[in-house]
Amino acid sequence: MSFTINTYNMNKLPIAKKVQIINMLVEGMSLRGTARVADVSITTVCKLLVDVGKACQNFHDENVHGLTSQKIQCDEIWSFVYAKQKNLEGIVNTSIEKDKAGDVWTWVGIDADTKIVVSWFVGSREASSAYALMIDLKSRLRNRVQLTTDGYKPYLEAVSDSFGSKIDYAMLIKMYGTNEGVTTEKKYSPAQCTGAEKKRIQGNPKAEFVSTSYIERQNLTMRMHMRRFTRLTNAFSKKIENHCYAIAIHYVYYNWVKIHTTLRVTPAMEAGLTKNLMSIEDMVRLAD
Repeated sequence: MSFTINTYNMNKLPIAKKVQIINMLVEGMSLRGTARVADVSITTVCKLLVDVGKACQNFHDENVHGLTSQKIQCDEIWSFVYAKQKNLEGIVNTSIEKDKAGDVWTWVGIDADTKIVVSWFVGSREASSAYALMIDLKSRLRNRVQLTTDGYKPYLEAVSDSFGSKIDYAMLIKMYGTNEGVTTEKKYSPAQCTGAEKKRIQGNPKAEFVSTSYIERQNLTMRMHMRRFTRLTNAFSKKIENHCYAIAIHYVYYNWVKIHTTLRVTPAMEAGLTKNLMSIEDMVRLAD
């Protein structure tokens, strides 16, 4: 008995098949798993990821602006490309550009009320990345907002340089205790949070709104919906470009297609960017 995997020309790939592939990707399936279930080659899946990812990047840039958000929360989430940073030195593959491999951080800003992801930036965990996120964030907002970040110091200068005095900014600094006598079932769990300090940085932020709960929940959503963000698996990104395209697809799906349970509409609808529900087929057709 022999088995064959269909290799489609992207121009002739049926729209229903494209929708099936993107649907599986945004629900957390790996590239190879998607290829097996959809009965296509992994090359086909990767090509569609690139095409739709580019289109989603452009779609977000063109449509998410002029927001009247009141409360913004920001955070950064870790992942890696090709290999973890600590393992890069042992790589002998000369075709790998090591400046495009290793630890990668996705910096994200979310509206705490509408749940729309306003901005994201993929880069290192350095001040330049924090600055890039804040510049993009400010360009998409119409009015003064209250901003909350964690206690990571690069945010301080980035927020000040980007927003000037036109922001109410506070940090939520969490304190963690050490887990004594770590057992096997606990060694992959985060340290226990023993307390948090709300620190006013600029303007007049309201203490009751100083929180990072929604952005931390969005971090979990990313790990659930993008296989390459799942910890302790081999489903990591092999190229930084594909990593960025996958993130763009995820956020357009999250903002425009996925109905938020508590909102009963999509974040884009709640934010007033559209009155219509977008579908995955609409996402796919962006690439056409």
